[in-house]
Amino acid sequence: MSERGNLHIKGRVLTGPDPDADVRDELWVVDGRITYERPRGVRETVTVEGWVLPGLVDAHCHVGLDAHGAVDEATSEKQALTDRDAGTLLIRDAGSAADTRWIDDREDLPRIIRAGRHIARTRRYIRNYAHEIEPGDLAAYVRREARRGDGWVKLVGDWIDREQGDLAPCWPREAVREAIAAAHEEGARVTAHCFAEDSLRDLVEAGIDCVEHATGLTEETIPLFAERGVAIVPTLVNIATFPRLAEGGEKKFPRWADHMRRLHERRYDTVRAAWDAGIPVFVGTDAGGSLAHGLVADEVAELVAAGIPPVDALSATTWAARAWLGRPSLEEGAEADLVVYEADPRADVRVLAAPRRVVLRGRVVR
Repeated sequence: MSERGNLHIKGRVLTGPDPDADVRDELWVVDGRITYERPRGVRETVTVEGWVLPGLVDAHCHVGLDAHGAVDEATSEKQALTDRDAGTLLIRDAGSAADTRWIDDREDLPRIIRAGRHIARTRRYIRNYAHEIEPGDLAAYVRREARRGDGWVKLVGDWIDREQGDLAPCWPREAVREAIAAAHEEGARVTAHCFAEDSLRDLVEAGIDCVEHATGLTEETIPLFAERGVAIVPTLVNIATFPRLAEGGEKKFPRWADHMRRLHERRYDTVRAAWDAGIPVFVGTDAGGSLAHGLVADEVAELVAAGIPPVDALSATTWAARAWLGRPSLEEGAEADLVVYEADPRADVRVLAAPRRVVLRGRVVR
């Protein structure tokens, strides 16, 4: 890791999505913070040139997990470094069984906003990931995780029901309503893993703030999400694995396999319809389970493939995402977390896959 010095960053600084109003020619980093005023009496130590974005956001990422559960600190460190080097400097960790608070003391690792540990129905989620409980305990566990997290709680809204042989809601409507109310009383927002259709209305009408994946959105529920301002994080790089999952489980659960394939087939149409309706859409990769870290550029490209305009897809991992999570972008006085690229990412989002420089807390770390 480099020592913190004074930086002069020249080129095109993209402070927002407006192509006319939100572009600056240069900025400086002094004592780790951004300024647009040329500092006096400060010797310039490093000059960086290129196209500048705020540090990217992965709003659905699991540092500290692999396919089998919690991992050790060395593995968690490697995951976080992989995300950092891909330009992801702010992570909303959407559920983890690992204690990653030690990362907060590392100035060379991304900021993490935690949702505590997943809360799932008994035997209705990935083994070793979640608190597995029954509906009567849901509100109490939500309160606990709200106090442990950083303003978010993560529910498992649906999962395969082995008796039905298909995806099914995990929680009764009243239990969800009480749990979400409890989280809001604790000052936390609630999000939920949801692949299928049937749990969505109950969750939204109960006051949920966000839904992960949201592949089950339909013409009936999209207007409800839009009316209530419920965000989605589609994790399209994860949804791409549905055909493989369906193939692996088809012999035992043919209804589920067919359902997963149908959700996959309409994934782009679902995301575009949500965006067209005004539903807030944010970038998340679902890294840390069976998916690799460092896939944020791939997810942005997937949103574009779904029909979201490139600048809006960029905003979903930069300006809008940071505002949604209550974190600054490239404002005067903000901590200098930014990424520099060779070319204009608005013209081709694939540029995000190759950062020229990554600056974290005012240090050039890549």
